[in-house]
Amino acid sequence: MSPPSSTPIFSALSESAMYRDYQDAFEKSTGLSLDLHQPGEDHGCGAQAQRPGGTISPFCALMARSNRSCEGCVALQNDLESKAQLQPKTLKCFAGLCETAVPVRVGEKLIAFLQTGRILVETPNQRQFGKITRELLRLGTHVDLKLAEEAYFASRVITPVQYQAMVKLLSIFATHLAACGDQLALERSAGKNVAVARGRKIIDAGFREELSIGEVARQVNVSAGYFSLLFKKATGINFVEYVARLRVEKAKNLLHNPKFRISEIAFEVGFQSLSQFNRNFQRFARISPRAYRASHAGAAMSAP
Repeated sequence: MSPPSSTPIFSALSESAMYRDYQDAFEKSTGLSLDLHQPGEDHGCGAQAQRPGGTISPFCALMARSNRSCEGCVALQNDLESKAQLQPKTLKCFAGLCETAVPVRVGEKLIAFLQTGRILVETPNQRQFGKITRELLRLGTHVDLKLAEEAYFASRVITPVQYQAMVKLLSIFATHLAACGDQLALERSAGKNVAVARGRKIIDAGFREELSIGEVARQVNVSAGYFSLLFKKATGINFVEYVARLRVEKAKNLLHNPKFRISEIAFEVGFQSLSQFNRNFQRFARISPRAYRASHAGAAMSAP
């Protein structure tokens, strides 16, 4: 299968200074690899071993030399992606090494996975390696078992609590990437039409007010009906949805500050009721405002 072609949004995110800085900080602080890749992109041991400057488990690096082992790795990657469409998922390979994928979604579309792992959360032992040896023989893998044993016992081990905390940090970062991707998508599409670009600036400046498409259309000197058609064609979403998504993104920033009550935030960003805010936040963030606040506060406290 040929690798997927990069979308403009994925390319912009993967090449951004924000992602590169986070990747560098994550890898230096945890000793784990971190990669951002598109769904369906080869992300097995072989691909990881070829990444310049990347970190890879010594056992995985050894297994990457075997086609039969790589087949199992690819199967694990496919299974992991299929189960991590909406939320982070962790699976273990036949050797007990954890692999985690965290989805990055822009609107309704899955555009990428943040992936880390190839690490043990239990101390390796000879009994476990005996099972690995039998599986390698069953697969017909041609590998020096002495080297495999040395590589397996050299695998990085951290506690399950530490690993869960790192996954939570990646989940938080995924929401930031998604927000940036959402903004990039809107800017790329809206910028293609002068009336829509001007209208978006008006919306961005007045999102807290009771905005109507008629008023915005009047300010850009076109009819409401025509502006509605232009806006939907340029952004892929209608006027009401754009305003709601913008308000949700603004609310996310305020939810990081515990001094603001959720009801205060709802009205501050322009929603007319708390129920309307909760409904829209759940729709676009795929989590409730309360859970979003709790997950961010929890990650800050439990980070290793």
